[in-house]
Amino acid sequence: MSSQNVFLYDTTLRDGTQGEGVSLSVDDKLKIAKKLDELGLHYIEGGWPGSNPKDMNFFKKVKDLELKNAKVTAFGSTRRMGVTADQDQNLQRILESGVRSVAIFGKTWDFQVTHALQTTLEENLDMIYDSVKFLKENGLEVIFDAEHFFDGYKRNADYAIQAIKKAEAAGADCVALCDTNGGSLPHEVMEIVQHVVQELSIQVGIHCHNDGEVAVANTIAAVQAGATHVQGTINGYGERCGNVNLISVIPNLQLKMGYSCIEPHQLVNLTSVSKYVHEIANQIPPSNQPFVGKSAFAHKGGMHVSAVLKHPETYEHIEPEAIGNKRRVLVSELSGQSNVLFKAKEWNLDLDKNNPATKQIIEQIKELELNGYQYEAAEASFELVVKKGLGEHLEFFKLDHFKIFIENNADQSFTTEAVVKLVVNDQEVLTAAEGNGPVNALDHALRKALEQFYPCINKMYLSDYKVRVLDETDATASRVRVLIESSDGTEKWSTIGVSGNIIKASWYALVDSVHYFLLKQEDQLEVVHQPKTESTIGVSNH
Repeated sequence: MSSQNVFLYDTTLRDGTQGEGVSLSVDDKLKIAKKLDELGLHYIEGGWPGSNPKDMNFFKKVKDLELKNAKVTAFGSTRRMGVTADQDQNLQRILESGVRSVAIFGKTWDFQVTHALQTTLEENLDMIYDSVKFLKENGLEVIFDAEHFFDGYKRNADYAIQAIKKAEAAGADCVALCDTNGGSLPHEVMEIVQHVVQELSIQVGIHCHNDGEVAVANTIAAVQAGATHVQGTINGYGERCGNVNLISVIPNLQLKMGYSCIEPHQLVNLTSVSKYVHEIANQIPPSNQPFVGKSAFAHKGGMHVSAVLKHPETYEHIEPEAIGNKRRVLVSELSGQSNVLFKAKEWNLDLDKNNPATKQIIEQIKELELNGYQYEAAEASFELVVKKGLGEHLEFFKLDHFKIFIENNADQSFTTEAVVKLVVNDQEVLTAAEGNGPVNALDHALRKALEQFYPCINKMYLSDYKVRVLDETDATASRVRVLIESSDGTEKWSTIGVSGNIIKASWYALVDSVHYFLLKQEDQLEVVHQPKTESTIGVSNH
């Protein structure tokens, strides 16, 4: 175990945005920068001021954030061929950005020099030296990103070492060794970094890409070999297969290896920062993302759950709370008694292993899952199953029938109308409503029927709707699984329905969603309004 400091350099706002589907506005970048600073990262690379006006605008606005932990860093390249450093526009833009720290990249692979830059090996060394020296003379901290270093070292080690020594001679504060193509392996990285650490007297860093899916392993190997500066992105965003994921690197180094990256009180924000960046970047968080994913500490198998409840370390490599995540127990056909007991405890339900209802509930769940139900993503429906099994579920309404009418108009537009007849408190109510489709119309009609009895129903709404065909070989006769996510503006919950009829499956999920909401509002439900007539009907367009 080591107590050595590791300095974290985040390039989400620059390298991360080179990932497919990732685009950040200036305001987005400012919001993320604030979060990264709060997390305790040491460097935030804001962009390349010489490449576009948006990045220069970011550097102007970030000065107003008053960051407490991080240095805002600009990115750039060595000077162009045939000009002096002070004449190079990219280097001048770096100075204009007002940063006090900069990372510039230069070629360290002879093949790249001769075939990509199409210049001489000696000229490339001069470009590195001149650029670093110019920036140092202007008072900047300079990090030299040794591009393609590992590929270059493996093919011409002498030249790769010459290149980084030129940066050192010019006054660079740190040399970050880049696995630009992401093809190196941990044993190679460790051996090469060990050699570089012996060759240089300045700080050595590591910058890995994930094309071989070993970027985290490569980064850890580099730190073990003596690198003390780690470059990466939040959630592993980046070009092609992405950059190394700092969200995984940080807890591995700090919790398992004893390196000091950020403060313990900052580490507990790791999960929330990961989700925040996903949200701002409009990316769907992978449920199986290590450490911070929704499934990272989710347990499904009955034997696993039983063991975890006794001793969490039996199936958890760290305490989820240490990085702001939490343990979850899933319920499925693989569930045992422990799964149901755990979930019941979460909901403050009086259920124990000696209760005969426990076995009945488990058997019912397994039967339902055999027919296509899946409660892992529909915990609200599962809670209703348990409460019904315990006799604690209140039935707020019963369906008498519903009808759906779809009219194809002369102008090729479609009109969808749903008619719903319910029994609420022994009273019949008949309503109709239009929608942009059958499920939407059903939703409107159901809530219209209930609002006179339960006015709070207007607080809830459908926030997501998903359909999955369970057996595609049955073509149009296939059973479908419908998942509905609902919200009251504060909380979200998911429910499920399964049937060979998509409307029927949607109805099941919809009814569960409404029942779950009313159940949560039970203590605050207003006195049921008695309608003047037993049957009311009207059409709502909502």
